[in-house]
Amino acid sequence: MTPRVHLSEHVPAEVEQALAASFEIVPSVTEADGVVAMLTVTVDDAYLEAAGPQLKIVANYAVGVNNIDLDAARRRGIVVSNTPDVLTGATAEIALTLMLSLLRRVTEGDRFVRRQEPWQFSLEFMLGERLAGKTVLIVGSGRIGRETARLVEAFGAVPVLAGRDADLDALLGEADIVSLHVPLNAETRHLIDARRLQLMKSSAVLINTARGPVVDEAALAEALQRGTIAGAGLDVYEREPEVTESLLGLENVVLAPHLGSATRDTRVAMGMLCVDALRAVLLEGRTPANAVT
Repeated sequence: MTPRVHLSEHVPAEVEQALAASFEIVPSVTEADGVVAMLTVTVDDAYLEAAGPQLKIVANYAVGVNNIDLDAARRRGIVVSNTPDVLTGATAEIALTLMLSLLRRVTEGDRFVRRQEPWQFSLEFMLGERLAGKTVLIVGSGRIGRETARLVEAFGAVPVLAGRDADLDALLGEADIVSLHVPLNAETRHLIDARRLQLMKSSAVLINTARGPVVDEAALAEALQRGTIAGAGLDVYEREPEVTESLLGLENVVLAPHLGSATRDTRVAMGMLCVDALRAVLLEGRTPANAVT
């Protein structure tokens, strides 16, 4: 019998075609031998219990697996896979984009022009700062963190990679830009809180392209309003898609709607990793290279 796969959400046409070539796509997880899960789906004990004992693999359409209870999957012998490598460049580019947009006040200027406010060229008008010469603290030394370091160095900045054992408190006070690239887990939830925001320079900016709850968003909004730090660029949010309302009116914040991996080739490549993992488990009876359980 052809293995059955459930899609938690719509996927790119190329990915759906590849899935349909090997599997029967079914509308309910209760019928499925495998699931393609988006990061918006919480795969916990209740989900897996409802799915049933026939479920063999959850292919997560993301690198981060904070939406999945890995212990619950292990107890049931369910393989969980993710999508490493293929979104590294795209996500690092978004981190760089947020830095440049914030430092050079591009999105602020866009809002200014769209309001049709009177202006003319002036040597003192809407001055920003260059990335060159800035110390960029990269919190998280995985693939995306290392690629972000490479990109900022190409712009003349000085990257400082902070791995798991780094003294983050000491490093925060030396950085002009703090860019977050850690997975979300119990250790990293609210890694950047009110206390750590106080450790940053008043001229520093914070970039988050990791997961929203890595930052205490309410504390960040207050720090920005008080001038504790100079600005922030966010691609992810603590209660996504909800955004702390007080951030919305601030000019020193650049807000993007989770665009880290949002290029078509990247999203298709992520989907093909899901397809490969499903084929490995359901058709070939082996553990895929991108398994996390």
